[in-house]
Amino acid sequence: MALRYDVTFINPFLDAVVGVLGMMAAVEVTPGKPYINRKRSAVGDVTGTIGISGTAEGVMSLTLDEAVILRIVNNMLAESYTEINDEIADAVGELTNMIAGQARQDLAKQGMPLTSSTPTVIIGKGHQISHITTSPILAIPFTTNEGALVVEVSFDSSEIGSL
Repeated sequence: MALRYDVTFINPFLDAVVGVLGMMAAVEVTPGKPYINRKRSAVGDVTGTIGISGTAEGVMSLTLDEAVILRIVNNMLAESYTEINDEIADAVGELTNMIAGQARQDLAKQGMPLTSSTPTVIIGKGHQISHITTSPILAIPFTTNEGALVVEVSFDSSEIGSL
């Protein structure tokens, strides 16, 4: 059977990434073709994850290449960080929270109220991401001038996706 996620549920996450990074960091992102992450490992250097519950139960994650997160944070804070440190990790958590929050606002307007937990941040190449659902992990890749980032969503709910 084909895997599918309803675009009315996924588009708010895509729009939130473009909007938050454009507004907060003046970083232009271009979405790529979504795919199913069967390996359950991250493709970047740092990941923020956030649990989401309500109409659906699941996880959203934001994984970024080091050069991308450095550019984003340097633009946001008018700093010149050169490596991932505690301040960068905090910023990843906050970006994850802002993206999830914006997507949740859009989904609430569609009648899908959701709440979220406090984000956690994982640092290191090829790290594992804990998705609490049994549903497929939909990965939405984005490119920037500095490199790549990926937003992943995995939710259990008959309203948003099915096998």
